[in-house]
Amino acid sequence: MKLESEIAQRKFQNERHKITVNIIYTYGWLNTLHTAIFKNHGITTQQYNVLRILRGQSPAPTTIKLIKERMLDKMSDASRIVEKLRQKGLAARHISKHDKRHVDVFITKKGLKVLEALDKRQKEFENHSAKLSLKEVEQLNLLLDKMRG
Repeated sequence: MKLESEIAQRKFQNERHKITVNIIYTYGWLNTLHTAIFKNHGITTQQYNVLRILRGQSPAPTTIKLIKERMLDKMSDASRIVEKLRQKGLAARHISKHDKRHVDVFITKKGLKVLEALDKRQKEFENHSAKLSLKEVEQLNLLLDKMRG
């Protein structure tokens, strides 16, 4: 469906204005779909992102600083997210005895199991782009990279 119909706006200032609104709108649309999937596993989109970062580093520990650098949502509070994951048993942390500011973070077996279950649902994530050909997906990825770059 066209953006104009989705947000009930007949006209944009120009095509550059429209692309900005379209990207923001599409992010919200994807986020809503993903949130529903993550909710079934008791986690948020940001928690999912942190769990994936932790799994990527596993079995080595990860620091809060590294998590912040790799997070997709740079406005998220990595320390708070790690604490929520710790409370759910999905992550563990170890505070250095020598420097209380240094915290090593690990994914737990329970956290790995949650990601395993979500990995099995990967097709659902991919289906969001099913209306695009592989060539169009590649082109869109190139264009988005170019826009940021």
